[in-house]
Amino acid sequence: MADKAADKAAEKAAPDSARRSERARRAILDAALELIGEMGYPRLTIEAIAARAGVGKQTIYRWWPSKAAVLLDAFTAQGETPQGETPQGETPEGGEPALPDTGDLEADLKLVLRGAVDQMNAPAYDLPARALTAEGLVNPELGAHFVARVLEPGLRLLAERLRAAQDAGQIGRDVDPDVVVELVCGPLTHRWLLRTHPLSHDYADAVVDTALRGILKK
Repeated sequence: MADKAADKAAEKAAPDSARRSERARRAILDAALELIGEMGYPRLTIEAIAARAGVGKQTIYRWWPSKAAVLLDAFTAQGETPQGETPQGETPEGGEPALPDTGDLEADLKLVLRGAVDQMNAPAYDLPARALTAEGLVNPELGAHFVARVLEPGLRLLAERLRAAQDAGQIGRDVDPDVVVELVCGPLTHRWLLRTHPLSHDYADAVVDTALRGILKK
């Protein structure tokens, strides 16, 4: 009887422990995002995150090796959906995420890039993305994770939309979709990162118009 009672107690404790761990994890991720908005990345510390989250710093180090790793997880967990330089697209029921495909490549690309502009200008994206971009330059491992988790999903969807345009005969088979992705995303990233000029819908439209003049079949 005693053994059965102990087993039941253990079974009850396991979910409770998991829930506490998840609450602590969520509090840490939320704290990292709040603090980067308040103090900026250079002043952000593990100690500050722990204090805001109400946990010990050893709890953080048990799950993450650095403040950058915490921030990357916090950034990709926003809304429980990873964000990237381009919108991730809608997920049809039972299917994979996809970008709009109305048959009008120009309209679809402009819609996507306008969404990217809105996302990149939003503080929830701008502040952590700048910090992670800079950190990735001196931390190759983190930089690789940032590219894989934040950038590549959206870039891959754009390339797939361009391949669909090739299948529809709108773009020649000699055009490399990955190069076109860089043609349309590179200027937005340059203007966003260096703040050379305002990042706007009009600029996104101009980028699409310029790129399509070079790749659409006549």
